[in-house]
Amino acid sequence: MSTGEFGVIGLGRMGGGLASLALEKQLRVAGFSRGGAAKELTAAGLIEIKQLADFRARLKPPRIVLLYIPAGPGVDDVLTSLSECLEAGDVIVDGGNSYWGDSIRRHRQLKDRDLDFVDLGTSGGQSGARTGACFMAGGENRAVALIEPILRVLAVPGGFVHAGPPGAGHFVKLVHNGIEFAMMQGIAEGFELLTKYNQPLDIRAVLECWRHGSVIRSWLLDLLSQAYNDDPHLRKPTSYIEDTGEVNWLVADALRMEAPIPAIALSVMQLVGSRDERRNWAKAIVAMRHGFGGHPFGRDENVARERREGKVGERLQSKAR
Repeated sequence: MSTGEFGVIGLGRMGGGLASLALEKQLRVAGFSRGGAAKELTAAGLIEIKQLADFRARLKPPRIVLLYIPAGPGVDDVLTSLSECLEAGDVIVDGGNSYWGDSIRRHRQLKDRDLDFVDLGTSGGQSGARTGACFMAGGENRAVALIEPILRVLAVPGGFVHAGPPGAGHFVKLVHNGIEFAMMQGIAEGFELLTKYNQPLDIRAVLECWRHGSVIRSWLLDLLSQAYNDDPHLRKPTSYIEDTGEVNWLVADALRMEAPIPAIALSVMQLVGSRDERRNWAKAIVAMRHGFGGHPFGRDENVARERREGKVGERLQSKAR
């Protein structure tokens, strides 16, 4: 039994980063990528695989092959091809962001071929792939026990958990991503408030202060602080937020599970709302408000002045004094 080697399919940001880290840790790595392996990887010792069938010859049984490819039908295609090349007892690990229900199905299908399957949630981003990631594994005990020694080498201290049976790894990672969305939304809304204060604030210093000892200190806050330091007006990013849609699955799951997740669900809705440059949803609200209350279409200085100088505002200002 060899626990010092593995194969990886997909040598992009995550798969390639983990392969590089493994090579630095003196593990033996065989890798396949449709576009070919980067020269840096082969120079570091990666055994480049030109076709999936070569994994059988280049790795010792029981073989461990990690997949870091986009979620979707492509995963099924690779699993079908790979399962025809490997032997009974080998382990295939999906480290991407596949849906947990698909992972349960894939586990059953591969079990029929006497192959083990582990769904592996992977967190830490590109930097984690290069310096130590966080792994959440779902699968049967034997399969997870086979891959655990390798994953502990590639993880930060404490950054490995056998979360549960097949599907659990990707479910836990999906919940993780939902929490991530809600945290980012909260930080972003707080940042927005800082920019709206009626006197100039040293936002750079505030963010830096919050990074040290505050209850909300976090890697996400570190990232925002760095971005603000580099570009105080955030001119470079647009307000269009792109994502692959995995957290949409979580919102649908929560509805079926009758589990209320308003913060996560609203963060997803806000993300989607950021993309509507025409703001059709806002136009609909304007139309309805005009219909029931005669509220103006668009900007109206009289209404804006009432908002700024209204009784509620006066009470809040008097308390502030």
